[in-house]
Amino acid sequence: MQSLPRETGWIEVICGSMFSGKTEELIRRLRRAQIARQKVLIFKPRIDNRYHPEQIVSHSDQRMQSVPIANAREMLEKLEPDVQVVGVDEAQFFGAELVEVCETLANRGLRVIVAGLDQDYLGRPFEPMPALLAVAEYITKNLAICVKCGNPANRSQRIRPGGDRIQVGAQDTYEARCRRCFQPEPGQSPERE
Repeated sequence: MQSLPRETGWIEVICGSMFSGKTEELIRRLRRAQIARQKVLIFKPRIDNRYHPEQIVSHSDQRMQSVPIANAREMLEKLEPDVQVVGVDEAQFFGAELVEVCETLANRGLRVIVAGLDQDYLGRPFEPMPALLAVAEYITKNLAICVKCGNPANRSQRIRPGGDRIQVGAQDTYEARCRRCFQPEPGQSPERE
């Protein structure tokens, strides 16, 4: 990472597919901020209770205490005055208002670190991530390993039926897939040249 700005806030985005280590990287950055004696506050969507209702949890079982919220606006309401770093996990579960909230926090001088899927289960851009990527000062795109062939994977293959765009799940619902092995609709073969 480049040198960090001084006397201003900024936005960092960690994106990628399922199982690419987004939450693990978020936790790593937040722990380093705590080591530097910075006050950290972490938010997660209330609907994501896969591992714990009040902790962000990586698939490798790293954990940090967090505040579950129903919408992005709650971050502004629950923000404590001495917070210096705000972490947001599973950003794709928040609406477009997350971009405005992150901009507001950064404009107040806070470091805002956001992690989330950049594509949905059909391989389409997953809002609000594209808008966050456009306004962020720092972007990290993580890749997973394709479970079919071992190539770098940047897609989340849904392996359980269900048409809703938002479906909270883990290894029982999704697999990491590369471009070649990804099948946007179950039963379809990926297009190849």
